[in-house]
Amino acid sequence: MKKFLNSEGYVILRHMVKAIQDNKVLLGDVDGLIGDGDHGMNMNKGFTTFWDRNGESNLSFSDGLFELGNVLLGEIGGSMGPIYGTIFMEMSDALTDDEIGVGELASAFEAGRNGLFEIIDARVGDKTLVDVLSPVCDFLRSSADNGAALEDILSSMKAIAENGKESTKALEAKYGRASRLGARSIGVLDAGATSCCIIIQAMASGIEEILGGAE
Repeated sequence: MKKFLNSEGYVILRHMVKAIQDNKVLLGDVDGLIGDGDHGMNMNKGFTTFWDRNGESNLSFSDGLFELGNVLLGEIGGSMGPIYGTIFMEMSDALTDDEIGVGELASAFEAGRNGLFEIIDARVGDKTLVDVLSPVCDFLRSSADNGAALEDILSSMKAIAENGKESTKALEAKYGRASRLGARSIGVLDAGATSCCIIIQAMASGIEEILGGAE
């Protein structure tokens, strides 16, 4: 059963940064439909700032998540900086092993969700990034409990993130600027759910690259 080394996490971080950079316009456009339109700009600023400072450092996965979270928490505007900053820093704290498999990944995601739930009231069904993060957390824990191999869950991890994102179209926003629109927020993707989906899919792609290179 394959695992990847924490020290190889540079590859995953690179995928995450590139995914946000490549989708900054999309995120701005999505946010502009029911928000203030700055989500793509803020996320791109935070991820790019992190990479400009650390891209040549070959950071481990845990160290990189901590540094990325620190930048997002302290240096980008809007509500999403503290939200993603908290998630990534809590994930970093949970990644204490040199080798990371399904169980370690599940624990890290759960730590991120637990930290998030300490600072926000939103839960599944409230049209936020929780609609992506929480199903992925549950899937990873179930996979770990059932002894699934890391290489066998990554495509499903991506699909569950995608389904969570798409589910927000049918939901009415309960939090943030979009909540002012009430029922008029239905029919549009949530920007935070969209960026969360992009990030999780990029993580999975980074892990796939590492595992493929190890074969």
